[in-house]
Amino acid sequence: MNRLILVPVKTIDPIVGNNTTEGTGVGVDLQGYEGCQMIAHLGASLDTLSGSVYVTVSFQHSDASGSGYANIADADLHGGDNDVVVDAAAEDEIVIAREYTGEKRYVRVLITFTGTHTNGFPISAVIVKGFARH
Repeated sequence: MNRLILVPVKTIDPIVGNNTTEGTGVGVDLQGYEGCQMIAHLGASLDTLSGSVYVTVSFQHSDASGSGYANIADADLHGGDNDVVVDAAAEDEIVIAREYTGEKRYVRVLITFTGTHTNGFPISAVIVKGFARH
């Protein structure tokens, strides 16, 4: 009997982030897997969100672990749109999940901070590898 094997890997450590550097996930290697679920978790923003103070959650992939990341095309990303903008208190405290079935070896979550986030925004992200080849 085949067993479903899921392997969770952190890409963004839990942190109260203030800038995009802190929101840039570490690349996760999908070698040996056919896909994954990418999950971003946002807490309640400690700043007042607006059209000029917000975060954007993006799901990215690359052929190399440390460079060349680009947003995943809709054909390879399932469960909703890429570039999810959170710009109001009613939109924070959310888990955003997407499935990836593309051909690139590395994936990551990117949380881009726009405007001045003085007090910060609780963030974290994980990649759950799935569909092991062996």
